[in-house]
Amino acid sequence: MTEAANINTRYDRTSDRNIGIEDTVLVDQYRQGDSGAMEKLILRYQNRIYNVILKICADPDDAAELTQEAFVKIIENIHKFEGRSRFYTWAFRVAVNLTLNYCQRNAKLKLSSLDIETNQYSSQEKQVLKEFLSDESSPDPAAVAQNEELCALAFKALMKLDEAQRTVVILRDIEGMNYAQIADVLNIELGTVRSRLSRARGRLRKILEASLL
Repeated sequence: MTEAANINTRYDRTSDRNIGIEDTVLVDQYRQGDSGAMEKLILRYQNRIYNVILKICADPDDAAELTQEAFVKIIENIHKFEGRSRFYTWAFRVAVNLTLNYCQRNAKLKLSSLDIETNQYSSQEKQVLKEFLSDESSPDPAAVAQNEELCALAFKALMKLDEAQRTVVILRDIEGMNYAQIADVLNIELGTVRSRLSRARGRLRKILEASLL
């Protein structure tokens, strides 16, 4: 299992709605004894869930183990899925909570090779970053990921946020979830989602700006 290259993964909304219906059918089939239905769900979401976990915990080996553990929990608790939210939202809740608990237990973010010193940025990268930050039309710092040249810089800046802020940015700006879905995944109020996202984006912008110093 490998990390997806693009930080700005997005999904077609109409297709997503159709997949949500298909997911419910597959869950029902699994509950009726069709093990192949669960295999289809795992194949559909394992890379997406792995990528989210990796962006939170910043360690490929840990992310692989947590992904496996997440799907074990999903299977063990499938009877608790009531269909009030989409399956992938429910599955993400299991995976994200598992990962956040893991990070809190370890209390240390493993940046390893994902981290770099700011003085290692090339002059060209700094210039492109400066132009982005000076562009008032840019909706938020996460939009930097739309520029291929800055994708790696944006990801490294993202990894410098704490787990709670990083998670809300990942779910909103990378996974494309709406506020209600994020609130459901993280089990927090809509207002908390908005305020946490605002603080996270502000912090992310400061980190990116500091790269120019």
